[in-house]
Amino acid sequence: MHDAAMTYDGDKSSTRRVLLGTIAAAHGIRGEVMLRTYTSDPEAIAAYGRLSDKTGKQTFKIKSVRATPKGVIARIDGVNDRNRAEALRGTDLYVGRERLPETDAQEYYHADLIGLEARDSAGAVIGEIVSVANFGAGDLLEIRKSGTKQTEYVAFSAANVPQINIAAGHLVVVMPDLVGEEEPKAAEEPEVEDEPPA
Repeated sequence: MHDAAMTYDGDKSSTRRVLLGTIAAAHGIRGEVMLRTYTSDPEAIAAYGRLSDKTGKQTFKIKSVRATPKGVIARIDGVNDRNRAEALRGTDLYVGRERLPETDAQEYYHADLIGLEARDSAGAVIGEIVSVANFGAGDLLEIRKSGTKQTEYVAFSAANVPQINIAAGHLVVVMPDLVGEEEPKAAEEPEVEDEPPA
């Protein structure tokens, strides 16, 4: 599995967008910015053409990037001084989901999983996938249980998530208290692809 890097913007009413990076700070006096990128190759963020802010109303064209030990330093078209760069601090940079490469079978972008309805094996609704996290031991689906604000993590494995139907908007989840003590030996972990190839 890949790092949890791309996240769905959460607005189901609009075109799905994926968060590629954030303008973290101004850099120097000539309008460069420091980017926090969420792509596997930090410099690949420049390969997507125009990116938009969270509202989709403001767009940004990254003219150049260079990786440094502290992060990615970028020059954005039209940003030529520190004041303009400072004004962009904290701006998230999104790309439309349709601009990402298609995944192989058993590969999913986090953006495709977030928002799916979680159901049990009988088809009853458990809740909704609200995030995909990784604390070092593999990807976890965070499920917000129906009718509550309570969430619970479930390991993203074939034993716990035996069926995924992106088109239908749901997946089947075996909640932890229902999982047997031993996972089937033949079970394979679904692969999550969080960023396209650079």
